[in-house]
Amino acid sequence: MANDTTSKAPEPKAIGKKPMRPATQLIISIAIIALVVIATLFLFKYPQKLGPIFITALVVTMASFLLLLILRHFILIWFSYLHARELAHDEIPENYPFISIIVPAYNEAEVIQPSLSSLLELKYPYYEIIAVDDGSTDGTYEKMKEFEGNHYGVNVSVFRKENSGKADALNYGIRRSKAQVVVCMDSDSRLTPEALRYAVYHFRDPHVGAVAGNVKVINRHNIWTKLQALEYIEGLNIVRNAQAFWRTVNVVPGPMGIFRREAIESVGGYDSDTFAEDFDMTVKLLGKGWKIDYEPAAVAYTEAPEVLLDLIKQRYRWTRGVLQALRKQKHLLTRSEGNITTPLSLWYMLFEGLAWPAMNIFANLFFVWIALVYGMTKLLVLWWLLLTILDILIAVYAVVMERESFSLVFYSILYRFFYVLIIDVCKVFATLEELVGLDMSWGKLARKGRM
Repeated sequence: MANDTTSKAPEPKAIGKKPMRPATQLIISIAIIALVVIATLFLFKYPQKLGPIFITALVVTMASFLLLLILRHFILIWFSYLHARELAHDEIPENYPFISIIVPAYNEAEVIQPSLSSLLELKYPYYEIIAVDDGSTDGTYEKMKEFEGNHYGVNVSVFRKENSGKADALNYGIRRSKAQVVVCMDSDSRLTPEALRYAVYHFRDPHVGAVAGNVKVINRHNIWTKLQALEYIEGLNIVRNAQAFWRTVNVVPGPMGIFRREAIESVGGYDSDTFAEDFDMTVKLLGKGWKIDYEPAAVAYTEAPEVLLDLIKQRYRWTRGVLQALRKQKHLLTRSEGNITTPLSLWYMLFEGLAWPAMNIFANLFFVWIALVYGMTKLLVLWWLLLTILDILIAVYAVVMERESFSLVFYSILYRFFYVLIIDVCKVFATLEELVGLDMSWGKLARKGRM
């Protein structure tokens, strides 16, 4: 419909500090790794130098970690159950507001057509689609243009602009939308036909500024994607379900977020100064006092990384993006225009992103050390067995609630055995590098076209 390469887009904000030389980055990264390794070796090889008080403190810390883990699981299951009970008494509305769906894309030629096709199959009466090509070089725009026009009452508008990042592309599309309710999604996402009908019902409350969709993995072809499929329903969606009871969901995910236009405009739109624009937007909305809900029936399927290196890159970017957003909005950790649950939700995010991964890594190293030095192998087995049982129980609950395949429960064993540790190690090093200000790029993943 339009080609706006001539129009000047707003200048995106810079991400991170001034880029360092590659050699400098390498030296600092090696130094960080060396310090962690040396500290760990010293702690486990010379425990007698730390003193009995410190050793006792370690044991108490490990016991507290286990108790905290059990308590966390119980709280998440309980509040997610309460929110599910709330939704069970709600009915789908008969009156539907007009909706604008914004689809930003950069070099997504492999997945953009299946994504747009799925949007034309939505069972929703009044909506438009606005596809924004962010300066792609792989033919994405040309594939988008094939959908331009009116499709049985659904108007598809296609725009092209100079590359300036996803956040700016979303703002570009929102400015050209006509609706008071806006859906922001990724170009590799596929919405289920009923998704919008369930999601818009939450906006009957005028204080709800956004609704998080239920993101699931579509390309379950190998062990890595199946573990991510379990992680999405067990580690992410249950958390959102629990937070939704208090209307303080702390991440409206990129694959599907439904927003009140007024809420987006009240915080100035998306910012380009973090690697997690979805979390940054969510935090800004919470800070302004908007409620954020979650709708499990608003399902969006997304393509997950299929190889370990791509998975690590993705989580590395997520972790640094979350830290950037929290640092930007650190004043909300103590106060907000909303209720007390907003700071609590952000503190929980900070704890899960910083303290929890470090504690999990240390706990595993601690019990391995005890097993090797003192021959207490049974204690190590008991530790992992207890954690695995907890994971299996919450996996069964998540699978039942999400009506997912029970085959995913089996992967909860592998989930605890090595997957969580890999992700936590990634989070710890991403945190350290963010704290010292190492430069990084966006790290776009190559799509496989599994949509």
